Amino acid sequence: MKNQEETLVARASRMVPGFERVYKQLQTQIAIRGQSTSSLHNYARCLARLCLHFGRLPEEVCEDEINEYLASLAQSTISPSKSYFKHTVYGLRYYYRLVGLNPKALALPSIKHDNKLPVVLNRGELRALFKAPQLLKHRTLLALIYSAGLRVQEACNLKLADIDFERMSIHVRQSKYKKDRIVPLGKVMAFGLRRYIAAEHPHVYLFNGKELDGPMSTKAMQWAMQEAVKKAGIQKDVSLHSLRHSYATHLLEDGVNIVTLKELLGHSEITTTMIYLHVAQCAVMQAGSPIDSLYAEQCARL
Repeated sequence: MKNQEETLVARASRMVPGFERVYKQLQTQIAIRGQSTSSLHNYARCLARLCLHFGRLPEEVCEDEINEYLASLAQSTISPSKSYFKHTVYGLRYYYRLVGLNPKALALPSIKHDNKLPVVLNRGELRALFKAPQLLKHRTLLALIYSAGLRVQEACNLKLADIDFERMSIHVRQSKYKKDRIVPLGKVMAFGLRRYIAAEHPHVYLFNGKELDGPMSTKAMQWAMQEAVKKAGIQKDVSLHSLRHSYATHLLEDGVNIVTLKELLGHSEITTTMIYLHVAQCAVMQAGSPIDSLYAEQCARL
């Protein structure tokens, strides 16, 4: 995907007058605001595609033309085009505000969010999934993402130094919202990681990519998940992020409170975490009076 983005940006910089300046503006603004590089990649790729389509910069394209272009993306049944629609709207809105064209930004369509509940794997499916990959590296990777509730990019960025076996913790650094967090390292996972490190000898990053000092790519991780899902015979429509959903749901079912879960997941808002209340199968406690627990011994004799 990165190569695709670079190709689109390079082509737009060469063929559309002024686009190179636009891309540099985006780079600068996103860096100043401390936003993730994925925002830059998504916005740049979609804006480059739009500019190549019209042969002009966004501010030089009239509203009717923009709407027709967005409609063609929204009506497409091809999944990448649906994703392009969302990122194109976000990218245009960001760009218009950047160049002082707020009325154009406000005129763009709003994005409707699907009110879908996250897909969660049950414990039996997870055991089958972690057993499926032939490579120890892939088995360890999938188990770790679930055991710590990691985002895919967080798993890519994990370094050997981030695993603390003495304190039984994992340091997740500069993730979404530029936040660090510490999550527990389970005993089973610690055993598995020690075995993996002893066998594979990873260097710098916990999961190395093709280059010795570089991380495993998100694409490679997603492929490992897809292959394991097929081999395990899992019929649910799941992705690597489903392991994070499963982690959150199972912690709630094990009795972890929602505020603690919010911190473990690194969410900025509690409302984001609360979606898991709709999928967790928590035991329903019968309401009573607190005086019964205050005098529990006497209550037991009644």
